[in-house]
Amino acid sequence: MFREAGSADFEQIIRLYRQLNPDDPVLDDGSDAAAFQQILSTPGLRLFVLEVDGDVVATTYLNVIPNLTRSASPYAVIENVVVEESRRGTGLGRQIMAGTLQAAWDAGCYKAMLMTGSRTPSTHAFYRACGFSPDAKTAYLARPS
Repeated sequence: MFREAGSADFEQIIRLYRQLNPDDPVLDDGSDAAAFQQILSTPGLRLFVLEVDGDVVATTYLNVIPNLTRSASPYAVIENVVVEESRRGTGLGRQIMAGTLQAAWDAGCYKAMLMTGSRTPSTHAFYRACGFSPDAKTAYLARPS
């Protein structure tokens, strides 16, 4: 079942995020739970999950951003796409991406963007199969020094 995340999904989503970024520190000060609640309560920020037999097996994070160009149509940024490691290659990724993109289109977005740090060809093939083009724009990334 594709659905928006709720407060009870926190632990399962964090488990998936640890698969995405295993080197991230485990936070014990509650800041991750606070950020999670902020995401759930902020208009335009939508955290989705795909649930199978009561288990969260995939997640995506959709940011719908107001815009002054393109007839004031918003655009979407999709982040933190994760499918449970043991279930990759089973179609769950396409399923959650289809739902996430539909949510962006339903919100009136004229485009949806994402970036990946993966160099794995299958990851890039997955995003192309979901309808993303690697040739439409050039992404740049800055980090604090």
